[in-house]
Amino acid sequence: MTAISISREVSPKRRKLKKIGVFTSGGDAPGMNAAIRAVTRAALANKLKVVGIRRGYQGMIEGDFIPLKTSDVSGILHLGGTMLKTARSEEFRTSEGRRKAYEQLKKAEIDAVVVIGGDGSFTGALVMSQEYDISFVGIPGTIDNDMYGTDYTVGYETALNTVVEAVDKIRDTARSHGRIFFVEVMGREAGLLALTSGIACGAEVILIPESTEQNDELNRFLKKGYKSKESSGIVIVAEGDPCGGAMCKAEEVRKAHPDLDVRVSILGHIQRGGSPTAKDRVNATRMGVAAVDALLDDQQSVMIGITNEKIVLVPFNKAVKLNHCIDTDLIALHQLLNR
Repeated sequence: MTAISISREVSPKRRKLKKIGVFTSGGDAPGMNAAIRAVTRAALANKLKVVGIRRGYQGMIEGDFIPLKTSDVSGILHLGGTMLKTARSEEFRTSEGRRKAYEQLKKAEIDAVVVIGGDGSFTGALVMSQEYDISFVGIPGTIDNDMYGTDYTVGYETALNTVVEAVDKIRDTARSHGRIFFVEVMGREAGLLALTSGIACGAEVILIPESTEQNDELNRFLKKGYKSKESSGIVIVAEGDPCGGAMCKAEEVRKAHPDLDVRVSILGHIQRGGSPTAKDRVNATRMGVAAVDALLDDQQSVMIGITNEKIVLVPFNKAVKLNHCIDTDLIALHQLLNR
């Protein structure tokens, strides 16, 4: 989000909570439907009306709202993607766009909103809640698992399993032909998905934005490990790696080691899709119920997190401004096992 000037409209008296909205924003993640289902049913159980906002903030601006009942969220728990669709909205970044969104919420008599998304989505909710008298509670939904204040984000577990399954299959080919595969996984600014999947797959090298030491590991592997063993190799590369991703790094290696058989596989959007794992379904459900509880407790501008398996509330301003640090113990573990 760009810098935004903020004005504020506050009702003289906050209305009693009667109707809430729920929407998904930013990139889709497996488990979002489980969260929508939990929010809807928990709200209805507390005698609240529920409105689904389609297509994220753009749908909010356009008033693309649908009432949700228990039957509307039946049969979606196991589905990937999001039944409410998702989109990014440049218009919402403007004060006029946010005014339109607020007017649509007010027209629909929506008192509070649950947003399921990442830091960009929460930044938008934070700014709007500062400008207008509307409460937002967030559920972190991103396969990168890079949100500050929570050990878990919806979709990460499923994406991790998808990467592991794909890399296991790639290794079969790598081993059969004696090739080195550079496999690129998602993570523009965070390398946890790459790091964890690399450990799970037994990757020889892992390249992530948070560490430059691993480039030395790659050079050692190429000069000693690979050539001496005449074996195959898997190099996991986070798309945000400073070297420019898997394609760029593989080209560097080809030039430096023309005798090696180097290939590239970019997993891309298959990491976002698929039926959510049991853990993603359970945690998304816990977070959805907790989001409704937070609104009923008159919480505002907070993200629902899970720390040490317990539900926690994290202020938006911390969730979007502070960095989620990589676990250096995991880096050390990988280095130990690949000396």
